[in-house]
Amino acid sequence: MPLHKRLIVKQKNPLPMQAAAVIPVSKSIVVSAPPARAFEIFTNGMHQWWPREHSLNPAAERIAVVAEPFEGGRWFERAADGSECEWGRVLVWSPPQRVVFAWQLDHTFKFNPAFVTEVEVRFEPAGENATRVTLEHRNLERYGVHANATRAALDSDAGWMGGLRRYASHVGLG
Repeated sequence: MPLHKRLIVKQKNPLPMQAAAVIPVSKSIVVSAPPARAFEIFTNGMHQWWPREHSLNPAAERIAVVAEPFEGGRWFERAADGSECEWGRVLVWSPPQRVVFAWQLDHTFKFNPAFVTEVEVRFEPAGENATRVTLEHRNLERYGVHANATRAALDSDAGWMGGLRRYASHVGLG
């Protein structure tokens, strides 16, 4: 059974569930790079564009955001003092077309190994030397009573779209 299905089966949701599904957050942006380069910068260069204010360890300077490049790999940040903060796992690693992460941050943006939502990022050619990057953060109903507020935060300009704009700017620098 693929890792993403095993994580979902094992998940114990500590929060009361929403009665209905919550619409996923879906964002898209076109970057000035072919899909392979766009994928590489998104996954291997995440520390260069991920907003510093979104660090899980405010006590130490973040020096890396790591997505281990295989199914089951860790997704985490590393600080200058050597400490690490888990974010989740890599569920699907399919360069240069897509990557799927298990986002294991609860509604307070703290790592919770028993909690899983999914972030899928697709990289599709959008003309010569351009790629449409589409991000979907789904299974938000798993946030239970906090689902709508968490969705609003992820859907805000400071959420996924702000991150994608920073990513697109970084792609344009190279």
